[in-house]
Amino acid sequence: ITQQIGATFFPMDAVKKEVDKLHIREMQYRLPALLIIDTPGHESFTNLRMRGSSLCDIAILVVDIMHSIEPQTLESINLLRQRKNPFIVALNKVDRLFDWKAGKDCGVRDSLAKQKDHVISEFNTRVQNTKLAFAELGLNTELYWENPDPRRYISLVPTSAITGEGMPDLLMMLVSLSQKMLESRLMFSNTLQCTVIEVKMIEGLGTTIDVVLTGGVLKEGDTIVVCGLDGPIVSRIRGLLTPHPMKEMRVKGQYLHHKKLEAANGIKIAAEGLEKAVAGTQLLVPMKATDADEIEVLKQEVMGDMDTILQSIDRSGTGVYVQASTLGSLEALLEFLRVSKIPVSGINIGPVNKRDVVKCSTMLERKKEYAVVLAFDVKVEREARALAEELEIPIFTADIIYHLFDQFTEYMERVRKQKREAASTDVVFPAVLKILPNSAFNKKSPIVLGVEVEEGILKVGAPLVVQTGKDTESGGWLEIGRVMGIENDKKPVAAATRGDQVAVKIGSQTTEHIMYGRHFDDKNALYTKLTRRSIDLLKEHFRDDLGKDDWISVIKLKKLFDIK
Repeated sequence: ITQQIGATFFPMDAVKKEVDKLHIREMQYRLPALLIIDTPGHESFTNLRMRGSSLCDIAILVVDIMHSIEPQTLESINLLRQRKNPFIVALNKVDRLFDWKAGKDCGVRDSLAKQKDHVISEFNTRVQNTKLAFAELGLNTELYWENPDPRRYISLVPTSAITGEGMPDLLMMLVSLSQKMLESRLMFSNTLQCTVIEVKMIEGLGTTIDVVLTGGVLKEGDTIVVCGLDGPIVSRIRGLLTPHPMKEMRVKGQYLHHKKLEAANGIKIAAEGLEKAVAGTQLLVPMKATDADEIEVLKQEVMGDMDTILQSIDRSGTGVYVQASTLGSLEALLEFLRVSKIPVSGINIGPVNKRDVVKCSTMLERKKEYAVVLAFDVKVEREARALAEELEIPIFTADIIYHLFDQFTEYMERVRKQKREAASTDVVFPAVLKILPNSAFNKKSPIVLGVEVEEGILKVGAPLVVQTGKDTESGGWLEIGRVMGIENDKKPVAAATRGDQVAVKIGSQTTEHIMYGRHFDDKNALYTKLTRRSIDLLKEHFRDDLGKDDWISVIKLKKLFDIK
């Protein structure tokens, strides 16, 4: 799963070489090149897709032919609609159709011509299902070679990322639609538009930033202003680098050096002081490098993106500590945690170091279960891991957001079980019991009685009291002992609920003198003795074990025992 945003530069010669496989005679190439930006598909990455869709002129929406429209597909469609972005649909994974005979990097129509009838039939069925799914969203779609009007119908291009089938068709559609429909939009603009998409350490270059230049020109030696974790960063471009054509910007390799680059391009910028630069924010260049006032205005402008992120932190200071590789993935993780109702007390971008663990350790005193570091797509330094082990702070690491969430959920479930087990000795569930007539099987300690549970839940170990009506030190209540055992139909059980008629054995060392018939009888109701602490434990650890009626019983007993 793609977890970061990336960019690849396609020179038109390379595009032409692929499109020529389709043998289209009248194909024209007026574009100089294509810059393809790849954004993550995971539904939490709305922010990165928003950033990608705001950079692009035309979009490729990848839809799995086997699953049709998924939640993140729907989200992407809404983003494209909001920004009025034209798009084509890559109907991917055609090679997953049963008995598909794959070609290599060929036109999809050539591949379809080689398939058996039952494969063509399944292909047509799945295409119809996809068209129906889009129609439900109010969008007309059609296979690109059957499209009557590209302005009114969205083109479906069947593809396979594994075998390369349909890729020539996809590139041909990108070029022809861009040239027909977006000519005015694709004219070169001198206004600088540049977005930081990644911050990376590169051996020999230090910390670099990957940017997508969608307008204007960047030159070696330019002064740049970018958003930083600890405030705005002002630096000078030491080197403008690009990967070799057709190579992904995220993949390590040799870079080409340039003195000057025009839009549109994916560029790696080498400059000093970029360690704290924040991915996903804009890069600005002042008109005059010596104009201090203009640089001050640009500083405020670039920091605007960071302010929105800091709002995600829980102001109470209680929550987990979150670390991610980029602002984009940090935003995605924060959104995921917000939906999952997990509070966040601190954030950082980059590798987890000792200082991050120290910050997280403050949670040990407040709420121990939240003394956790969630590290997404970043390394953990050895010193930080050693300190975390010493302080018993778990560090969960993952390259995929789902996995990180699963690890944390498992951990929270373990903590919850431990807390429940620790609290189970002190917790008292609410119960009101009616003593059944002529069912006192033993009147002295241990007292054995037949009772009916009128309200609540009776559990083994619950302390029982009766109301004597006498204004004694105990407030008119007489303790008769704890429930030592419960039997239903002569079988021992751990609990009895409303409506159950059971036999209970009652006793304790301090209540050995209590006798049925002398101190209480079947005219007295029996109550479980609630305290302030037991009610708090019920709320904190056993809330889901009690129904609405049980909570009404808690309120009733609270008044009865005069608990504040």
